[in-house]
Amino acid sequence: MNLSIEEIARYDRHLKLKEVGVKGQEALKNAKVLVVGAGGLGSPILQYLSAAGIGTIGIVDNDTVDESNLQRQVLYTVESVGKSKVSEAIKALLALNPHIEFIAHDFFLDRENVLDTLAAYDIIIDGTDNFSTRYLVGDATAILKKPLVFGSIFKFEGQVAVFNLGNGPTYRCLFPSPPEEDSVPNCSEIGVLGVLPGYVGTAMANECLKLILKNGKVLSGKVRVMNLLENTQLDLNITANPENIQRTKLEESYDFSCDTKSDTMKSITAKELSNTLSNEDIQLIDVREPFEYEICSIEKSKLIPLNSIPNNLSEIEKEKKTVVICHHGMRSAAAINYLEQQGFNNLINLTGGIHAWALEVDPEMNTY
Repeated sequence: MNLSIEEIARYDRHLKLKEVGVKGQEALKNAKVLVVGAGGLGSPILQYLSAAGIGTIGIVDNDTVDESNLQRQVLYTVESVGKSKVSEAIKALLALNPHIEFIAHDFFLDRENVLDTLAAYDIIIDGTDNFSTRYLVGDATAILKKPLVFGSIFKFEGQVAVFNLGNGPTYRCLFPSPPEEDSVPNCSEIGVLGVLPGYVGTAMANECLKLILKNGKVLSGKVRVMNLLENTQLDLNITANPENIQRTKLEESYDFSCDTKSDTMKSITAKELSNTLSNEDIQLIDVREPFEYEICSIEKSKLIPLNSIPNNLSEIEKEKKTVVICHHGMRSAAAINYLEQQGFNNLINLTGGIHAWALEVDPEMNTY
């Protein structure tokens, strides 16, 4: 497919690079790339691939834009809040480059649809934030022999790698199995530096462009680990496992939960707690950080940040009914798991945390 006069003018700076030129730009135009996840990583990936002239870009996401996304998901605006990420992303990207064909996949990938969805594309980019989808996409691309550009972020640190290139490593060669339950904090509970997804996502887009242009060194057989706080970067080798490379079928289930165990934990909803507080003397323990507590808190709750609980066990009464509170209910569950190991049996988790309290009980609360 040849370039139009408009495209020749638009991609002028690419055409002047001997490593790209007309042939390379036409390769970009003929490429089909699927971006899984239109969030923090997906935003810069989609923006730079669209600007670069990738001819067909598929976007998979079934989420809507939340106000808390705007700190790092720069593809969206205040007007996008509450709307479909896929539709808002395509609207913004068409305004950036109307020469691109965008394909909306406004659903979550699962075992039933993943192979058919991925099969239509040349390169898959994983910008997701959960292990279930990462392993599903990793296994599916290994089966289909599709190059997979992988990235992840955590607080100030990011990782980038390319899998399934030739006989190179797959995702499972780096991460053979999901983390144990109760070993990984929920992403909404830990925070992330706003510029980190931009840094990592741009690096992922760069790997994709090199794959299409067949030029430069690609991060196959290596994972690049970067830390923006310490200003460090390190490339680590990945050993290929032939069993992973020769995968022919998906696992029976990809329902991985790496969050805190809570199946048998007592819980209470925000409305139930509100009703109970008027009739019972209940101890409220808030395990968030001090800055969060300053933003909003439930009256008469006692602040004991999660990491300080071991040194403040005497501050928690063992004989009184106690409700433990955090932002969304994950840190409080972790606190209860720990306290129960210390002999406490009077603990109840506030389902949905202070966020649920603001929605269900106190709509005027200045939450975050």
